[in-house]
Amino acid sequence: MKYGIEFKPKAIKDLQSLPKQIQGKILEKVQLMENDLVGDVKKLTNFTPEYRLRVGNYRVLFEIENENIVIYRVKPRDKAYQ
Repeated sequence: MKYGIEFKPKAIKDLQSLPKQIQGKILEKVQLMENDLVGDVKKLTNFTPEYRLRVGNYRVLFEIENENIVIYRVKPRDKAYQ
């Protein structure tokens, strides 16, 4: 299934605050999800947003809405679930 990708403003701000090398890795993994939810994707329980993508020590928190992957936050693992 082909998904569109949408970044919320907070996710863009989170991403811009990271080193360029980490930004590149995260964007590469997000682009791979366009065709299928590949990578280290996990459905979260009792947490919003519903899904997370693990990229090293960072977590990309997202939901799937109407065939779009909506990315809400990009955080280090120790701050992602607070």
